[in-house]
Amino acid sequence: MEQRSPTAPTRPAAPREPEGGVTHGTFLTAADDAHVPLRERTLGNGTPLRDLAPRPGPATGRHDALHAEVSDQLWRRGLAAVQLDEPLPNDRFTAFGAFLGTAMPERDPAVRPYVADEVILNLRSEHRRTDDVSLQPFAGNHLSLHTESSGGPVERQPRYIVLMCVAPGDASQGARTVLVPMRDVARRLAPRTTAVLSRTRYRHHPGVPTIARKAGDRWVFSFRDFLADELHWTHEGPEGDATAVNDALRDLLAAMYAPGHARAVHWRRGLLVVIDNTYFFHGRTAGSAAPEARLRHLKRLRIV
Repeated sequence: MEQRSPTAPTRPAAPREPEGGVTHGTFLTAADDAHVPLRERTLGNGTPLRDLAPRPGPATGRHDALHAEVSDQLWRRGLAAVQLDEPLPNDRFTAFGAFLGTAMPERDPAVRPYVADEVILNLRSEHRRTDDVSLQPFAGNHLSLHTESSGGPVERQPRYIVLMCVAPGDASQGARTVLVPMRDVARRLAPRTTAVLSRTRYRHHPGVPTIARKAGDRWVFSFRDFLADELHWTHEGPEGDATAVNDALRDLLAAMYAPGHARAVHWRRGLLVVIDNTYFFHGRTAGSAAPEARLRHLKRLRIV
């Protein structure tokens, strides 16, 4: 999960001019950008979101049946949701991850206290809302829409994010995982916009893919909403004047938060969700800041 600080009120200084067919620039969200109120309504619990409907899971111990159900859902829509009777213990959870691929070790020192068995991240809502980036996945903050590890090369981006609910927290807490299909986002973008994004990538991230890329007949995005942080980009191609790139990024953000596409995961104990990182953006609504609220606890695997 990736997150940064609240929205900034001003635009960045003028971008640098093209150098040898390559344009370098900086994008910064402004308070009057179209996506800002859309984001606040979506992630601030201001807009009703369609709940993701899970399928009932197989009887306890039927590993093959669980694998078959998840495989079928992933093949059909790039997303699987199965309601189990009880959360899987750690050994079975990691074995389920091994069925999907190879679990990525959680090596970030900031999350080490929350890691079990090297690959399981325990997402427990232990902190109130905070500006400390390293604590935000474990706090009441909302998490902006993003793809996992968008700043890394494709081979270091997980294909699947596996989430399993151990404790849903209070019903009033509000923190729900939000899913937005990339297909719906791409449909809202003009061809010129996707052409610009397909030649634009994060600067200072060696080997990172372009923000939009084609996989067969569909568009895949590697991107996160930077909130108030600066997004330093590089563009290679004929469309690369800085205004065109920044306008394309604004169009992408507006499409990500456009009404009608987002689905919400209403967590229940034992709910298992697998997200294909090449099919969906994901984020999280804000949770309760009340000190008496019961903690939400999810377990996560990232699978390559």
